[in-house]
Amino acid sequence: MTSLQTWPLSLLLVIAVHWSNSLEDNKIPSLCTGSPGIPGSPGLHGSPGQPGRDGRDGRDAQPGEKGERGERGEPGQPGARGLMGDRGDPGGKGERGTPGECAVAPKSAFSAKLSEARTTPLVAGDAVRFDKVILNEQGDYNPETGRFTCRVPGVYYFAVHATVYRSSLQFDLIKNGNTVASYFQIFGNWSKPASLSGGTLVHLIPGDQVWVQMALGEYTGFYSSPKTDSTFTGFLVYSDWKNSAVFA
Repeated sequence: MTSLQTWPLSLLLVIAVHWSNSLEDNKIPSLCTGSPGIPGSPGLHGSPGQPGRDGRDGRDAQPGEKGERGERGEPGQPGARGLMGDRGDPGGKGERGTPGECAVAPKSAFSAKLSEARTTPLVAGDAVRFDKVILNEQGDYNPETGRFTCRVPGVYYFAVHATVYRSSLQFDLIKNGNTVASYFQIFGNWSKPASLSGGTLVHLIPGDQVWVQMALGEYTGFYSSPKTDSTFTGFLVYSDWKNSAVFA
């Protein structure tokens, strides 16, 4: 084919390329310009987008000011009792204490006998004065009156041994004017003296008195000589003095 024959074909290709570029640029060639079109209707809402990524942690803020102290709350209920703990170790030995006061047991005892000068006369109702003291360390017995006066409260034992001669004998053991015990011995005009002994326990408090008293006027056969005696004895068995552990 000759060049003259291909020229029309080449011109058509050039026009076609120019036309296609105009279409791609959305520019349609026109001889006259038109008015702007009416805005289109709003489109539909699009689908929700994907969740965004977590943002970065914020910076630490400055500490706030200390608030006011709140009111005290109500006491709570007592808790359950805990388990018993282990036994602790023994403590150290304490210091030695100061020496204590030595306790002295209370004492009260006496014994006395009739002297020969006191054997006659004896009158019923009188206290028999055992005037010859054998023992009276605490001074609780008075030989002038024949009476024992209690100083230490407690239980005492009193005993009377009488030699009976020339007549029968009856006497009483008296506590504060009341008869505690009575004793009697008949004398049958024997050539030798007889004897009468008796004793009893008595509870006394300070100030109580005990003595031997003639019971009947015709039974006054108390006798004493260098060879035989009539005695009155008493002593504290135990004390119930609780005011102090130490007694003078």
